Amino acid sequence: MKITSYAPGTPCWIDLGTPDVAATTAFYTGLFGWTANEGPPEAGGYIIYNLGDQAVAGAGPLMSEGQPPAWTTYFATDDVAATAAKVEMAGGKTLMAPMQVMDVGQMALFLDSGNAVFGAWQKGSFFGAGVANEPGSLTWNELMSRDIEASKVFYEQALGIGARVSAVSGDTPYTEFLVGERSVAGMMDIDGPQWPADLPAHWMVYFAVADVDATVSRLTELGGRVSVPPSDIPIGRFAVVSDPQGAFFSLIKLNPT
Repeated sequence: MKITSYAPGTPCWIDLGTPDVAATTAFYTGLFGWTANEGPPEAGGYIIYNLGDQAVAGAGPLMSEGQPPAWTTYFATDDVAATAAKVEMAGGKTLMAPMQVMDVGQMALFLDSGNAVFGAWQKGSFFGAGVANEPGSLTWNELMSRDIEASKVFYEQALGIGARVSAVSGDTPYTEFLVGERSVAGMMDIDGPQWPADLPAHWMVYFAVADVDATVSRLTELGGRVSVPPSDIPIGRFAVVSDPQGAFFSLIKLNPT
């Protein structure tokens, strides 16, 4: 599905911090069929990946020593400075203060009240991903939270997004984040005995694929690892995996309905 704009509060972009941009590029272009477009020198080695002629994701070098490789979810905003102020008032922290990114927009990075990293993006010449929900593109963003109720309050105050509880995974309650009445992201409770005690809160990205099993097979050939093997859930089939540098992400093939 081609996208031309994002309402404030909607995930609009994802990018990857990695210790080896060249190896990362070889992995993801081999896995998803992306093409890589390197920015100008002032972009600091940042790469934008395209699916066809549309931007789908980015990658760049790690910003600090000891930073783990990870995908970051960015939410659209009309005023990144105002968003930063709201994040702080809601109990979050600013990791990277609002900054201008050439002429393409303004960005900032934050920790939410549960220490999950996320970003905000105010568009300039670039509004975000131009395609979603197609094989090889982003299809869902999910907060893995250790305090569901606190996370609901934080994101309502920081980004102005609501929440509702549904049962999309059988009888298990599931929280959806809302912009208006539209579901734009989800949230899972990881504060339970079935989850590793040292698993930090984080935003998980899900890529749509045509065949989860075949994609996992290709991933392992390319040096990736499997954390949760292909499994059926009520809404489709999914797997949790990581790239050769250790950044986690998920693959999913949704049921037609």
